[in-house]
Amino acid sequence: MKHPVAEANEVSPFGSLSPDEFYYRHSVSHGSEFITNSRGLKLFTQWWTPLPPSNPIGVVCVVHGFTGESSWFVQLTAVHFAKHGFSVCAIDHQGHGFSDGLVAHIPDINPVVDDCIAFFDSFRRRHAPPYLPSFLYAESLGGAIALLITLRQGNSALNKPFDGVVLNGAMCGISAKFKPPWPLEHLLDIAAFLIPTWRVVPTRGSIPEVSFKMEWKRKLAVASPRRPLGRPRAATARELVRVCGDLQRRFEEVKVPFLIIHGGGDVVCDLACVEDLYRRASSEDKTLNVYPGMWHQLVGEPEENVEQVFSDVLEWLTTRAERAAEKKAAEDGGA
Repeated sequence: MKHPVAEANEVSPFGSLSPDEFYYRHSVSHGSEFITNSRGLKLFTQWWTPLPPSNPIGVVCVVHGFTGESSWFVQLTAVHFAKHGFSVCAIDHQGHGFSDGLVAHIPDINPVVDDCIAFFDSFRRRHAPPYLPSFLYAESLGGAIALLITLRQGNSALNKPFDGVVLNGAMCGISAKFKPPWPLEHLLDIAAFLIPTWRVVPTRGSIPEVSFKMEWKRKLAVASPRRPLGRPRAATARELVRVCGDLQRRFEEVKVPFLIIHGGGDVVCDLACVEDLYRRASSEDKTLNVYPGMWHQLVGEPEENVEQVFSDVLEWLTTRAERAAEKKAAEDGGA
């Protein structure tokens, strides 16, 4: 089955259909709600599940990237997973999508990690039997957030460890082709201290124009009424750089099974850094797929490329979900 992005157009991820018609066409149900986090912010959450009589084979928790949201391109990937048998959920980070907070402002990544853990744990408790395997699917900055979530596995803050992670264009390092020119990068600490919300940080091209190869998908990306298009704020830019450096020092601590998918032509997130993660991670089950010539947003590629990438992702997820089911059956048989 094709990725649902094939049905989108320049103005709507659902093409000519209404959202409800789109969900029905793909045999998934949809729900959403606002939750209030520990800081008093209302955060938007939503989920997609296979329609009966299908029973979910696993859970996928989706983590979107910087300036992204759960209701546009990422939603199409969520529907793709759901129609292939997974219960899928997602949350809009503070300042993104329908969630509260200053637009596209993340001066500290740790509260965002806390929000994801709290919601994903709640969703799994309410909507998924405890024996179902669960996975993280993360894009761009979401990849850094997902890795930080897994580094807390074994901590009481995480109700149930994840069985694997898919890292799509993960932000383990920001490409030198996208970073602000010297010397501004070195003045971030000063700018973040004096005027943390100032949109002062230039980048070498806007995120959509250097991320989506297909022009019509670029137009769809900027058509979202909730997508911020301004420059990154000083404190946010400083935090993104800090998070990348922190992760790079901790790659050996990564033990979770993972699949890395990354475009060889990505000029936003540094390919060399995820290759370093692959080499240094302690995970016994780890896979690196680099797609030559593809850009940062793999869903923004021509259709044949999209099908190649997400076929690989689905095979990785379903194989590990089936292994978990076989393991549980063997344990139940031996009980």
